[in-house]
Amino acid sequence: MATDNKVLDKGGAVREGEELDDKAVSEWLRSQGIDVVGEPTVTQFSGGASNWTYRLQYEGNDKNQDLILRRPPKGTKAKSAHDMVREYTVQKALKDAYPYVPEMIALCTDEAVIGADFYVMERMEGIIPRAELPKGIDLNPEKTRLLCTNVLDALVELHQIDYTEHPDLVNLGRGDGYCERQVSGWDKRYVKAKTPNVPSFALVRQWLGKHTPADSKTCIIHNDWRFDNVILDAAEPTKVIGVLDWEMATLGDPLMDLGSALAYWIEADDNIIMQQSRRQPTHLKGMMTRDEVVAYYLEKSGLEIDNWTFYEVFGLFRLAGIIQQIYYRYYNKQTTNPAFKNFWIIVHVLHAKCLKLIAQYEGEALFTNRVQPHLQDMGVDTAMIEQLPSPIQSVIKGILPKSYFVQTSHKYEE
Repeated sequence: MATDNKVLDKGGAVREGEELDDKAVSEWLRSQGIDVVGEPTVTQFSGGASNWTYRLQYEGNDKNQDLILRRPPKGTKAKSAHDMVREYTVQKALKDAYPYVPEMIALCTDEAVIGADFYVMERMEGIIPRAELPKGIDLNPEKTRLLCTNVLDALVELHQIDYTEHPDLVNLGRGDGYCERQVSGWDKRYVKAKTPNVPSFALVRQWLGKHTPADSKTCIIHNDWRFDNVILDAAEPTKVIGVLDWEMATLGDPLMDLGSALAYWIEADDNIIMQQSRRQPTHLKGMMTRDEVVAYYLEKSGLEIDNWTFYEVFGLFRLAGIIQQIYYRYYNKQTTNPAFKNFWIIVHVLHAKCLKLIAQYEGEALFTNRVQPHLQDMGVDTAMIEQLPSPIQSVIKGILPKSYFVQTSHKYEE
């Protein structure tokens, strides 16, 4: 069946300063027994501050003539954050058990070739659903629901894989205690990245620490599960054919993976600030709500939850931490990318969403009598919100629990 090339995900011109020495890559591929023909046409895929991704189109019809190369950004000091060996190894080990992983071609750890580790894999041709579906892909609500369930089914399937059968997967994680390590780790990262114009998350951080559950189970988790990390069949755009971006994959708690995924799940009636930051088409008619996603996942996975609020609040706090780490670089003039200028506003909204969920879980009376005063004792009060521009203030006040702005003389006692 012929495919409309306009809907396929394509690269663009290589960005200045990010040029690839394609001749060196071609020579190295041939030295590895990969029979590439001639020199490739090189294009680059867009993608924030993550690893650089290039398409290498060689002459010839064999599938290994259309390749993808991934490498870390230049000047990367923390190798663990852009670990090509890990990313390659995870996918190679998963390939037999998980059909959505691209075929790995070769891994290079000789930095003399292009100045960094890199790996090459086959290109999976298809559609990547970003903030909006590509023009020409019009799904009715029934098809949209099918797309939604197929993406969630691929996540459930990943979490069911028996990682103990492959040594490379067993070596990914640190065993039990994943939830505790994540809460503690993101607590430290947020404090380190805090700037004067964002909330401290003091109450949220303490609440997460007090409510951290034991791990529900240990399995392979993707850790960055979003629609824009899946590839859809161009001829059947509700069908998932690939899953990308395995750089954060590890062994951990599947419910933490789901909570982190839901932090990106923007519904049609969510506030304007969240709509403007949306990265996937979860607003479309026919998509599940966040509550429906959780119910569907639990039914399919067979897992049970005592306190879903913990996972949802953690996902929002983790996302706030990721965004704040990026904004910290902008605030301190370590990057001048104008796209990061207003990230601090999103952090405020995520903070308000966390407090709202905690208030719903604890009950409004408890929030008023114990949570709110404690929040003020820690110096995180209404003053910062009152200083925000009025449109932003209006959005945040619309999210926060009604009792948040109620003055009370009660003091929190341990």
